[in-house]
Amino acid sequence: MATLGWRISGRVQGVCFRAGTREQALRLGLVGRAVNCADGTVEVHAEGEPAALDALERWLWQGPPAAQVTAVERLPGRAMCGPGFVTG
Repeated sequence: MATLGWRISGRVQGVCFRAGTREQALRLGLVGRAVNCADGTVEVHAEGEPAALDALERWLWQGPPAAQVTAVERLPGRAMCGPGFVTG
């Protein structure tokens, strides 16, 4: 098992980004959470197989249809801007 975190920037709030992330994570067999942050970004933390985490990271660059992702930054450790479990 591996753990990764990401901060996603762009038009990522109000476009079902967290719900889409949850759907992708479950499909990939991952557990974790996605949180809307006060600065307009979304933070995602996931645990699972490395190949599944790589697949989720590729999806984060696209997001759901209404999203416009401008950056996906890997985060160290378990840094999160707030609570909000999405999978588990």
